[in-house]
Amino acid sequence: MSLPRGPSSLRVRLLVFLLAAIVLTAVVQGLLAYRSALVEADALFDYQMQQTAYALRAGLPPDAQAGASSLPEYKNDELIVQVWTNEGLRIFESAAGAALPQLAVLGYSQVQARGNTYRVFSLQTRSQVIQVAQDMSARRAMARALALRSLLPLAVMAPLLALAVWWAVSRLLAPVQRVRGQLAQRRPDELRPVSDAGLPSELQPLVREFNALLARVQQAFEAQQHFVADAAHELRSPLAALKLQVQGLQRAPDAAARALAVERLGSGIDRATRLVEQLLALARQESRIASGEQPQALCLADLARQAVADAASAAQQRGIDLGLAPLTPEADGASVPGHAQALAILLRNLLDNAIKYTPQGGRVDVQLQADADHLTLLVDDSGPGIAPEERARVLQRFHRGPQHADGGAQVAGSGLGLAIADSIARLHGARLELAQAPQLGGLRVGLRLARHAPPRESHGA
Repeated sequence: MSLPRGPSSLRVRLLVFLLAAIVLTAVVQGLLAYRSALVEADALFDYQMQQTAYALRAGLPPDAQAGASSLPEYKNDELIVQVWTNEGLRIFESAAGAALPQLAVLGYSQVQARGNTYRVFSLQTRSQVIQVAQDMSARRAMARALALRSLLPLAVMAPLLALAVWWAVSRLLAPVQRVRGQLAQRRPDELRPVSDAGLPSELQPLVREFNALLARVQQAFEAQQHFVADAAHELRSPLAALKLQVQGLQRAPDAAARALAVERLGSGIDRATRLVEQLLALARQESRIASGEQPQALCLADLARQAVADAASAAQQRGIDLGLAPLTPEADGASVPGHAQALAILLRNLLDNAIKYTPQGGRVDVQLQADADHLTLLVDDSGPGIAPEERARVLQRFHRGPQHADGGAQVAGSGLGLAIADSIARLHGARLELAQAPQLGGLRVGLRLARHAPPRESHGA
């Protein structure tokens, strides 16, 4: 079973990789330089042997005698020189007892003599044969010494290069360490953006995405705080009313009073339930806005039909004429990018609001209009409408418009319906537009959404 790998440092990984690359390159370069130096040394020694032989072509000095053991002017500790006549008589030998073979191969060759291997260069003139030899063991020792000396600059430069790499990596990663230090010192609720000043261009997109994540977390955190504050504020009155209604039920003197108290208690529970549902819906939509949820292509006409069908029962109870105006083929088949559940809540809230404020026997119309780039949803009612100076305020949370319909009946609500609808509209890049309904005289709520652009088909060449 393999052990889990621990977190690795980018600095350590870079240093290990770069230092390993330097060592490998130095080793390969050293081997190549060593081999090249050996080849060049061999060529140099061969050239030295050749030049020595050529220097003797003109003949031996006058004081040289046949059979002499050595001549000072031709003595060399590494080279052995022998001169033979064409009749096979050895007339000169620079090292006594070398015993090189008499029958020489012209040019370069290698021979065995006295248990050693010699490199021999033979040159024949009109009157003599000149042999210049060198012991291969001494030759190899000198070649290795020359090759090793050629590696000295590389041996000095490789550690200096490793130190330069270590310094450069540490210097380049210093901004990353600075950002890490800033994050390590932050409090859990400190969500301000991280500065990307001085960071490499490869890390700046990462920091920008991290800052975007912090912004979304900040929005979610604020939404949570708003939800808690709103819930605490708005639930205080309904819960207090429920407590009073329970006390009234307990003190009811007869069956009729108890029945009335039970009815009021049920209505209070319904209002509290509705308020909690609205608060949760508002929190969900703000959470969607903060999370950046990706939209999908939706048929707005289908959503409108479903919303009208769901609200038909409530409209029928109040005798309200609720209907969806006939759709053009373009509007019926068009789609918008959005979130199905969120748009369903938006439509439900708009219709609930219109039905609440429309008097009995009134009318609510839903229309869907299409143009080249947008779909526009319109909800008109025959209620009292909203004064122009109040239209911006009713989109705020817990702000309620007129408390009565035209018939004078008290309208129960929490002041969240239009605020939630506007929050969903902003999630889809739009805003609710409030105006006076041109035909029904009440309130018109409009929502203009961009149409979904289908992906272009690619055509082969």
